[in-house]
Amino acid sequence: MRNLYVLLCVVALAACASTPQARPEPEVRTVEVKVATPVPCKALANLGPEPVYADTDAAIAAASDIGSLAKLYAKGRLQRVQRLAEYSVAKASCLF
Repeated sequence: MRNLYVLLCVVALAACASTPQARPEPEVRTVEVKVATPVPCKALANLGPEPVYADTDAAIAAASDIGSLAKLYAKGRLQRVQRLAEYSVAKASCLF
């Protein structure tokens, strides 16, 4: 047991006798980062805001029968198809 106590004291003293190592200075580098900025497309800007479609909530609520409701849905769908076609043409003319 005595040998173990002596060994622990020697190890503890040896640890205290070590010299601290000099810490290296951190390397500081300046890196230029280029962030892509969006460029507005004139064709999409000229397209304008979304139109008011025929099948609005108020028009659907005011529909008297299933036939007029079907006409509202068909007209709204045609308007959306036309708007999507116009958007596709405008988007194709822009370089992204």
